[in-house]
Amino acid sequence: MAQVLPAETGLRRVIGDGETVPDGAVDGLADADLLELFRQIVLLRTYDERSVVYHRQGRIGTYAIYWGHEAMQVGAAYALDREDWIFPSYRESAIGLLRGMTVSSILSWWRGHPAGWWNPREFNVASICVPIATQIPHAAGFAWGSRLRGDGTCTLVFFGDGGTSEGAFHEGANFAAVMRAPLVLFCNNNQWAISTPLEAQTAAVALVDKAAGYGMPGVRVDGGDVLAVYEATAEAVERARRGDGPTFIEAVTYRAAPHGTADDPTAYADVDRIEEEKQNECVGRYERYLRRRGLLTDELAEQVREEALAMMREGIAAAEAEPPADPSEVFDHAYVDPPPGIRHG
Repeated sequence: MAQVLPAETGLRRVIGDGETVPDGAVDGLADADLLELFRQIVLLRTYDERSVVYHRQGRIGTYAIYWGHEAMQVGAAYALDREDWIFPSYRESAIGLLRGMTVSSILSWWRGHPAGWWNPREFNVASICVPIATQIPHAAGFAWGSRLRGDGTCTLVFFGDGGTSEGAFHEGANFAAVMRAPLVLFCNNNQWAISTPLEAQTAAVALVDKAAGYGMPGVRVDGGDVLAVYEATAEAVERARRGDGPTFIEAVTYRAAPHGTADDPTAYADVDRIEEEKQNECVGRYERYLRRRGLLTDELAEQVREEALAMMREGIAAAEAEPPADPSEVFDHAYVDPPPGIRHG
Protein backbone atom coordinates (compact mmCIF):
# COMPACT_ATOMS: atom_id res chain seq x y z
CA MET A 1 0.00 0.00 0.00
CA ALA A 2 1.33 3.43 -0.89
CA GLN A 3 2.49 5.83 1.78
CA VAL A 4 1.10 9.36 1.54
CA LEU A 5 3.49 12.21 2.24
CA PRO A 6 1.47 15.19 3.54
CA ALA A 7 4.48 17.49 3.34
CA GLU A 8 4.57 16.94 -0.43
CA THR A 9 0.91 17.70 -1.24
CA GLY A 10 -0.30 14.14 -0.77
CA LEU A 11 2.41 12.48 -2.88
CA ARG A 12 2.04 8.68 -2.80
CA ARG A 13 5.05 6.35 -2.66
CA VAL A 14 5.72 2.65 -2.21
CA ILE A 15 9.50 2.39 -2.65
CA GLY A 16 11.51 3.64 0.30
CA ASP A 17 15.11 4.80 0.41
CA GLY A 18 16.64 1.78 2.12
CA GLU A 19 17.41 3.83 5.22
CA THR A 20 14.92 6.15 6.90
CA VAL A 21 11.86 5.54 4.69
CA PRO A 22 10.70 1.88 4.73
CA ASP A 23 9.72 0.00 1.59
CA GLY A 24 6.09 -0.83 1.03
CA ALA A 25 4.39 -3.46 -1.09
CA VAL A 26 1.48 -3.56 -3.52
CA ASP A 27 -1.38 -6.03 -3.33
CA GLY A 28 -1.79 -8.23 -6.37
CA LEU A 29 1.84 -8.20 -7.52
CA ALA A 30 3.70 -11.49 -7.11
CA ASP A 31 7.49 -11.80 -7.28
CA ALA A 32 7.19 -12.73 -10.96
CA ASP A 33 5.30 -9.49 -11.60
CA LEU A 34 7.96 -7.45 -9.83
CA LEU A 35 10.67 -8.98 -12.03
CA GLU A 36 8.59 -8.48 -15.17
CA LEU A 37 8.27 -4.80 -14.28
CA PHE A 38 12.07 -4.69 -14.04
CA ARG A 39 12.44 -6.30 -17.46
CA GLN A 40 10.07 -3.76 -18.98
CA ILE A 41 11.62 -0.75 -17.29
CA VAL A 42 15.10 -1.81 -18.45
CA LEU A 43 13.79 -2.38 -21.99
CA LEU A 44 12.41 1.15 -22.18
CA ARG A 45 15.59 2.64 -20.68
CA THR A 46 17.74 0.74 -23.16
CA TYR A 47 15.60 1.86 -26.08
CA ASP A 48 15.87 5.49 -25.00
CA GLU A 49 19.61 5.49 -24.41
CA ARG A 50 20.37 3.69 -27.67
CA SER A 51 18.06 6.01 -29.62
CA VAL A 52 20.08 9.01 -28.44
CA VAL A 53 23.21 7.26 -29.73
CA TYR A 54 21.52 6.45 -33.05
CA HIS A 55 20.52 10.09 -33.41
CA ARG A 56 24.11 11.22 -32.84
CA GLN A 57 25.20 8.75 -35.50
CA GLY A 58 22.67 10.21 -37.95
CA ARG A 59 20.62 7.01 -38.05
CA ILE A 60 17.35 8.55 -36.79
CA GLY A 61 16.05 12.10 -36.82
CA THR A 62 15.29 14.43 -33.94
CA TYR A 63 14.29 12.32 -30.97
CA ALA A 64 12.16 13.09 -27.86
CA ILE A 65 14.08 11.70 -24.89
CA TYR A 66 12.10 10.03 -22.09
CA TRP A 67 15.00 9.08 -19.77
CA GLY A 68 13.61 9.10 -16.24
CA HIS A 69 10.00 8.58 -17.34
CA GLU A 70 10.17 4.79 -17.59
CA ALA A 71 8.54 4.12 -14.20
CA MET A 72 5.49 6.15 -15.20
CA GLN A 73 5.09 4.40 -18.53
CA VAL A 74 5.69 0.85 -17.30
CA GLY A 75 3.72 1.22 -14.06
CA ALA A 76 0.69 2.69 -15.83
CA ALA A 77 0.70 0.23 -18.74
CA TYR A 78 1.08 -2.79 -16.42
CA ALA A 79 -2.14 -1.82 -14.64
CA LEU A 80 -4.10 -2.23 -17.88
CA ASP A 81 -5.53 -5.33 -19.48
CA ARG A 82 -4.35 -6.22 -22.98
CA GLU A 83 -7.76 -5.18 -24.36
CA ASP A 84 -7.44 -1.69 -22.86
CA TRP A 85 -6.23 1.16 -25.02
CA ILE A 86 -3.25 3.51 -24.71
CA PHE A 87 -3.10 6.96 -26.32
CA PRO A 88 0.53 8.12 -26.21
CA SER A 89 2.25 11.43 -26.78
CA TYR A 90 5.67 11.64 -28.42
CA ARG A 91 7.22 11.19 -24.95
CA GLU A 92 5.78 7.64 -24.87
CA SER A 93 6.93 6.72 -28.37
CA ALA A 94 8.25 3.30 -27.28
CA ILE A 95 5.21 2.31 -25.20
CA GLY A 96 4.24 -0.16 -27.94
CA LEU A 97 7.21 -2.34 -26.97
CA LEU A 98 5.21 -3.28 -23.88
CA ARG A 99 2.43 -4.56 -26.14
CA GLY A 100 4.63 -6.60 -28.48
CA MET A 101 5.42 -3.97 -31.09
CA THR A 102 8.82 -4.44 -32.71
CA VAL A 103 11.77 -2.16 -32.05
CA SER A 104 12.17 -1.69 -35.81
CA SER A 105 8.62 -0.32 -36.14
CA ILE A 106 9.21 2.41 -33.57
CA LEU A 107 12.66 3.25 -34.92
CA SER A 108 11.15 3.47 -38.40
CA TRP A 109 8.59 5.96 -37.05
CA TRP A 110 11.43 8.17 -35.87
CA ARG A 111 13.19 7.67 -39.21
CA GLY A 112 10.09 8.92 -41.04
CA HIS A 113 9.64 5.60 -42.85
CA PRO A 114 6.21 4.03 -43.60
CA ALA A 115 7.39 0.85 -41.86
CA GLY A 116 6.83 2.86 -38.70
CA TRP A 117 3.07 3.04 -39.31
CA TRP A 118 1.21 0.46 -37.27
CA ASN A 119 -2.38 -0.68 -37.10
CA PRO A 120 -3.66 0.64 -33.74
CA ARG A 121 -6.10 -2.26 -33.43
CA GLU A 122 -3.27 -4.78 -33.49
CA PHE A 123 -1.70 -3.46 -30.29
CA ASN A 124 -4.48 -1.27 -28.85
CA VAL A 125 -2.01 1.60 -29.02
CA ALA A 126 -3.19 4.69 -30.85
CA SER A 127 -1.00 6.66 -33.23
CA ILE A 128 1.46 9.02 -31.57
CA CYS A 129 0.30 12.62 -31.32
CA VAL A 130 3.07 15.19 -31.61
CA PRO A 131 0.90 18.35 -31.22
CA ILE A 132 0.49 19.02 -27.51
CA ALA A 133 -2.61 17.47 -25.87
CA THR A 134 -4.51 16.71 -29.08
CA GLN A 135 -4.65 13.05 -28.09
CA ILE A 136 -6.74 13.84 -25.00
CA PRO A 137 -10.05 14.56 -26.81
CA HIS A 138 -9.34 11.56 -29.05
CA ALA A 139 -8.97 9.33 -25.99
CA ALA A 140 -12.04 10.81 -24.30
CA GLY A 141 -14.18 10.14 -27.35
CA PHE A 142 -12.80 6.65 -27.74
CA ALA A 143 -13.49 5.88 -24.06
CA TRP A 144 -17.03 7.21 -24.39
CA GLY A 145 -17.51 4.87 -27.35
CA SER A 146 -16.36 1.97 -25.16
CA ARG A 147 -18.97 2.92 -22.57
CA LEU A 148 -21.70 3.10 -25.19
CA ARG A 149 -20.70 -0.33 -26.51
CA GLY A 150 -20.51 -1.73 -22.99
CA ASP A 151 -17.33 -3.64 -23.82
CA GLY A 152 -15.76 -3.13 -20.38
CA THR A 153 -12.49 -1.71 -21.69
CA CYS A 154 -10.59 1.23 -20.24
CA THR A 155 -8.56 3.89 -22.04
CA LEU A 156 -5.44 5.60 -20.70
CA VAL A 157 -4.04 8.79 -22.22
CA PHE A 158 -0.55 10.12 -21.51
CA PHE A 159 0.34 13.81 -21.63
CA GLY A 160 2.85 16.15 -20.04
CA ASP A 161 2.39 19.05 -17.63
CA GLY A 162 2.44 21.40 -20.60
CA GLY A 163 -0.61 19.61 -21.95
CA THR A 164 -2.69 20.87 -19.02
CA SER A 165 -2.19 24.41 -20.34
CA GLU A 166 -3.93 23.53 -23.60
CA GLY A 167 -7.62 23.85 -24.41
CA ALA A 168 -7.64 20.25 -25.63
CA PHE A 169 -6.97 19.11 -22.06
CA HIS A 170 -9.98 21.05 -20.77
CA GLU A 171 -12.23 19.79 -23.55
CA GLY A 172 -11.19 16.17 -23.14
CA ALA A 173 -11.30 16.13 -19.34
CA ASN A 174 -14.65 17.92 -19.17
CA PHE A 175 -16.22 15.70 -21.82
CA ALA A 176 -14.94 12.52 -20.18
CA ALA A 177 -16.28 13.54 -16.78
CA VAL A 178 -19.71 14.57 -18.08
CA MET A 179 -20.06 11.34 -20.06
CA ARG A 180 -18.52 9.20 -17.29
CA ALA A 181 -16.13 7.79 -19.84
CA PRO A 182 -13.82 4.98 -18.63
CA LEU A 183 -10.69 7.09 -19.03
CA VAL A 184 -7.48 7.55 -17.05
CA LEU A 185 -5.91 10.96 -17.65
CA PHE A 186 -2.23 10.36 -16.88
CA CYS A 187 -0.10 13.50 -16.57
CA ASN A 188 3.65 12.98 -16.47
CA ASN A 189 4.57 16.17 -14.64
CA ASN A 190 8.30 16.53 -15.17
CA GLN A 191 7.96 20.24 -14.31
CA TRP A 192 9.07 21.55 -17.69
CA ALA A 193 7.18 22.24 -20.92
CA ILE A 194 10.34 22.37 -23.02
CA SER A 195 11.90 25.43 -21.32
CA THR A 196 8.78 26.74 -19.56
CA PRO A 197 8.78 25.84 -15.85
CA LEU A 198 5.60 24.65 -14.16
CA GLU A 199 5.17 27.82 -12.10
CA ALA A 200 4.97 29.84 -15.33
CA GLN A 201 2.12 27.61 -16.56
CA THR A 202 -0.30 27.51 -13.63
CA ALA A 203 -1.03 29.17 -10.31
CA ALA A 204 -2.38 25.90 -8.89
CA VAL A 205 -0.43 24.46 -5.97
CA ALA A 206 -0.49 21.08 -7.73
CA LEU A 207 -1.81 19.98 -11.09
CA VAL A 208 -3.95 17.36 -9.36
CA ASP A 209 -6.02 20.22 -7.94
CA LYS A 210 -7.46 20.70 -11.43
CA ALA A 211 -9.35 17.41 -11.18
CA ALA A 212 -11.92 18.88 -8.79
CA GLY A 213 -12.97 21.41 -11.40
CA TYR A 214 -14.11 18.57 -13.64
CA GLY A 215 -15.84 16.60 -10.92
CA MET A 216 -13.40 13.71 -10.98
CA PRO A 217 -10.98 12.35 -8.36
CA GLY A 218 -7.32 13.23 -8.59
CA VAL A 219 -4.31 11.28 -7.38
CA ARG A 220 -0.79 12.63 -6.91
CA VAL A 221 1.93 10.00 -7.10
CA ASP A 222 5.72 9.82 -7.20
CA GLY A 223 6.43 9.38 -10.91
CA GLY A 224 9.79 7.77 -10.19
CA ASP A 225 8.18 4.97 -8.19
CA VAL A 226 6.95 2.29 -10.59
CA LEU A 227 4.99 0.50 -7.87
CA ALA A 228 3.17 3.61 -6.68
CA VAL A 229 2.31 4.44 -10.29
CA TYR A 230 1.00 0.93 -10.85
CA GLU A 231 -1.15 1.02 -7.71
CA ALA A 232 -2.65 4.44 -8.47
CA THR A 233 -3.39 3.48 -12.07
CA ALA A 234 -4.90 0.13 -11.08
CA GLU A 235 -7.29 1.93 -8.73
CA ALA A 236 -8.26 4.38 -11.47
CA VAL A 237 -8.82 1.55 -13.95
CA GLU A 238 -11.03 -0.31 -11.48
CA ARG A 239 -13.08 2.85 -10.93
CA ALA A 240 -13.47 3.32 -14.69
CA ARG A 241 -14.63 -0.27 -15.19
CA ARG A 242 -17.29 0.20 -12.50
CA GLY A 243 -18.78 2.97 -14.60
CA ASP A 244 -17.75 5.75 -12.21
CA GLY A 245 -15.92 7.76 -14.87
CA PRO A 246 -12.44 9.19 -15.31
CA THR A 247 -9.58 9.80 -12.89
CA PHE A 248 -6.77 12.33 -13.17
CA ILE A 249 -3.33 11.10 -12.12
CA GLU A 250 -0.48 13.55 -11.64
CA ALA A 251 2.80 11.61 -11.64
CA VAL A 252 5.48 13.95 -10.33
CA THR A 253 9.09 13.71 -11.39
CA TYR A 254 11.82 16.03 -12.66
CA ARG A 255 13.15 16.05 -16.20
CA ALA A 256 16.80 15.20 -15.76
CA ALA A 257 17.43 14.80 -19.50
CA PRO A 258 16.96 17.24 -22.37
CA HIS A 259 13.48 17.72 -23.80
CA GLY A 260 14.82 16.23 -27.01
CA THR A 261 18.00 15.85 -29.01
CA ALA A 262 17.66 19.45 -30.25
CA ASP A 263 17.45 20.89 -26.71
CA ASP A 264 20.08 22.21 -24.30
CA PRO A 265 18.56 22.36 -20.79
CA THR A 266 21.68 24.02 -19.34
CA ALA A 267 20.41 27.23 -20.92
CA TYR A 268 17.38 27.37 -18.61
CA ALA A 269 17.50 24.63 -15.93
CA ASP A 270 19.49 24.31 -12.70
CA VAL A 271 22.39 22.00 -13.55
CA ASP A 272 22.94 21.09 -9.89
CA ARG A 273 19.28 20.08 -9.55
CA ILE A 274 19.54 17.93 -12.66
CA GLU A 275 22.57 16.09 -11.30
CA GLU A 276 20.85 15.60 -7.95
CA GLU A 277 17.77 14.11 -9.63
CA LYS A 278 19.91 11.75 -11.71
CA GLN A 279 21.17 10.13 -8.52
CA ASN A 280 17.64 8.94 -7.71
CA GLU A 281 16.35 8.09 -11.19
CA CYS A 282 13.60 5.53 -11.49
CA VAL A 283 15.44 2.50 -12.91
CA GLY A 284 18.13 2.57 -10.24
CA ARG A 285 15.55 3.13 -7.50
CA TYR A 286 13.59 0.08 -8.55
CA GLU A 287 16.68 -2.08 -8.96
CA ARG A 288 17.79 -1.22 -5.42
CA TYR A 289 14.30 -2.06 -4.14
CA LEU A 290 14.38 -5.49 -5.80
CA ARG A 291 17.82 -6.18 -4.36
CA ARG A 292 16.61 -5.26 -0.87
CA ARG A 293 13.75 -7.73 -1.40
CA GLY A 294 16.28 -10.40 -2.41
CA LEU A 295 14.69 -10.82 -5.85
CA LEU A 296 17.43 -9.48 -8.12
CA THR A 297 20.96 -10.80 -8.50
CA ASP A 298 23.87 -9.39 -10.48
CA GLU A 299 23.54 -12.26 -12.96
CA LEU A 300 19.82 -11.69 -13.57
CA ALA A 301 20.23 -7.93 -13.91
CA GLU A 302 22.99 -8.42 -16.47
CA GLN A 303 20.91 -10.97 -18.38
CA VAL A 304 17.96 -8.57 -18.59
CA ARG A 305 20.19 -5.76 -19.87
CA GLU A 306 21.86 -7.97 -22.45
CA GLU A 307 18.48 -9.15 -23.77
CA ALA A 308 17.33 -5.55 -24.13
CA LEU A 309 20.52 -4.56 -25.97
CA ALA A 310 20.16 -7.52 -28.32
CA MET A 311 16.60 -6.43 -29.15
CA MET A 312 17.86 -2.93 -29.96
CA ARG A 313 20.68 -4.18 -32.20
CA GLU A 314 18.26 -6.42 -34.10
CA GLY A 315 15.74 -3.60 -34.34
CA ILE A 316 18.08 -1.02 -35.84
CA ALA A 317 19.37 -3.61 -38.32
CA ALA A 318 15.81 -4.42 -39.39
CA ALA A 319 14.84 -0.74 -39.65
CA GLU A 320 17.87 0.09 -41.78
CA ALA A 321 17.19 -2.92 -44.03
CA GLU A 322 13.85 -1.44 -45.12
CA PRO A 323 13.86 -0.36 -48.80
CA PRO A 324 13.70 3.40 -49.41
CA ALA A 325 10.20 4.78 -49.10
CA ASP A 326 8.27 6.16 -52.07
CA PRO A 327 7.82 9.90 -51.32
CA SER A 328 4.49 9.88 -53.18
CA GLU A 329 2.96 7.90 -50.30
CA VAL A 330 2.83 11.15 -48.33
CA PHE A 331 0.11 12.38 -50.67
CA ASP A 332 -1.76 9.18 -51.48
CA HIS A 333 -4.28 9.62 -48.68
CA ALA A 334 -4.27 13.41 -48.51
CA TYR A 335 -5.97 14.42 -51.78
CA VAL A 336 -8.74 12.99 -53.92
CA ASP A 337 -7.55 15.22 -56.76
CA PRO A 338 -3.90 16.21 -56.16
CA PRO A 339 -2.91 19.74 -57.21
CA PRO A 340 -0.68 19.88 -60.30
CA GLY A 341 2.42 20.72 -58.26
CA ILE A 342 2.40 17.37 -56.43
CA ARG A 343 1.01 15.04 -59.07
CA HIS A 344 3.18 12.07 -59.83
CA GLY A 345 3.25 9.08 -62.07
